[in-house]
Amino acid sequence: MKENIKNRVLKEANHILNTKDTIRETADKFNISKSTVHNDLSTRLKDIDKNLSKSIEEIFESHDRTKHIRGGEVTKAKYKKG
Repeated sequence: MKENIKNRVLKEANHILNTKDTIRETADKFNISKSTVHNDLSTRLKDIDKNLSKSIEEIFESHDRTKHIRGGEVTKAKYKKG
């Protein structure tokens, strides 16, 4: 794996560990696509650091468990405005 890709993957992973951001928020922060972030953190990170990969997977599972709540809050705010 190229060194610049490895560095990008580690930066993304550390960012998510520190901020608990979603894939979309991380993609916006690093100005790359959501697909790239997802591929970096679900595939490439396993080859670089297995322990870090497990920590990221736990955060993603947490996001998955709560995404319906966040979506509901956005919808509620939308109809409250209008």
